[in-house]
Amino acid sequence: MNLLRDLRSVLNFTVVIAGLGYFVDLFDITLFGVVRVASLRDLGITDPDAILSSGLAIYNSQMAGMMIGGLLWGVIGDRKGRLSVLFGSILLYSFANIASAFAWDVTSYAIFRFLGGVGLAGELGAAITLVSESLPKEKRGLGTTIVAALGMLGIVAAALIGQLLPWKTAYIMGGVMGLLLLLARFKISESAMFAKAGHAAANPFLVFTGGRFRKYLSCILIGIPIYFTTGILFTFAPELTAGLGVKGPVTAGNAILFGSFGLTLGDILAGLLSQWLGSRKRAIGLSLVAGYSLVLVYCFASGLTSTAIYVLSFLIGTTVGYWAVLVTMAAEQFGTNIRATVATTVPNFVRGSAVFAASLFAYLKNQITVPQAALTVGTLCFGIALLALTQVDETFGRDLDYEENDGGRTA
Repeated sequence: MNLLRDLRSVLNFTVVIAGLGYFVDLFDITLFGVVRVASLRDLGITDPDAILSSGLAIYNSQMAGMMIGGLLWGVIGDRKGRLSVLFGSILLYSFANIASAFAWDVTSYAIFRFLGGVGLAGELGAAITLVSESLPKEKRGLGTTIVAALGMLGIVAAALIGQLLPWKTAYIMGGVMGLLLLLARFKISESAMFAKAGHAAANPFLVFTGGRFRKYLSCILIGIPIYFTTGILFTFAPELTAGLGVKGPVTAGNAILFGSFGLTLGDILAGLLSQWLGSRKRAIGLSLVAGYSLVLVYCFASGLTSTAIYVLSFLIGTTVGYWAVLVTMAAEQFGTNIRATVATTVPNFVRGSAVFAASLFAYLKNQITVPQAALTVGTLCFGIALLALTQVDETFGRDLDYEENDGGRTA
């Protein structure tokens, strides 16, 4: 009963709208993975190897856009306010998604996905920062868990809509949803902590001084297993499972669908586990160990049915669904004057890490079997994440009303 009461107490308008914004964000990020094959075939690409290479190029363009956008929107968030990011980013990615429906070749498709990536980069960090600064410190983890849970449903929606509707219609729908959400955003208020600190205090370069960079980089590295699973295990499930002798066809859309159900449940479970343990770090550590164990099962198992692969995708998604806990912990590591920069850039550099994971996977699959390539990349991602987890502070219950400066922190 206490948990239900706490959940109701944090379920305010800001939290709900932030969650819906993240819903649209993840819908648009996920959609390419679902419609990749159908859209490229419609553009005249039919060779399986060409579909894979073109898909990787477009996917990497989107992720590169998100890394660049993370820097852009992070600085804007600390200098101009959290709301300015929520408004500007949603306009850019909404129009970019509509434009993606009218791509005429791989180059134009990649450009539109790059611009979409730049826009999508601002959504999550600004939303988590705004929610974190608006809730009591003992309950902020529940608020960000609600935001993430609503957002993860966007992956489910993309997996369903991307398979049920023509790919052009799905992209237009994503853009229209963003524009409709923009109207609701006008009723959200700016963070009181940001208003108190003022834009003059913002200095994004403080991230690189005073030992802060080690924690910042560690926050990014902790998240790379999440996008290894979504960017490789789920998106390229057809190619991966072909090398495992799986009985029955496996589609990327279904792998993403079942994996996203797992991610949604996992985000809720990780948030609740963090609250129960009173620790962000222990919740993430347990998730990483469980996740890697299931990746071993996925990559070593042979002769499974397609249904078993989808069940494994669901279970793996559940274990790596610590996204909200990670972004909340990253925001809690730093002061108000650089918090938006951190909370916006960390998730986008995590997403951008998928470029390196996918590129390494693409190289290794030509040297060893596809399952072996996936396992090698996965082992690196999970190992690095566990090591990075030891380099950050435990931030559960930390007071966030302070600023960073050259000498440390000031209240």
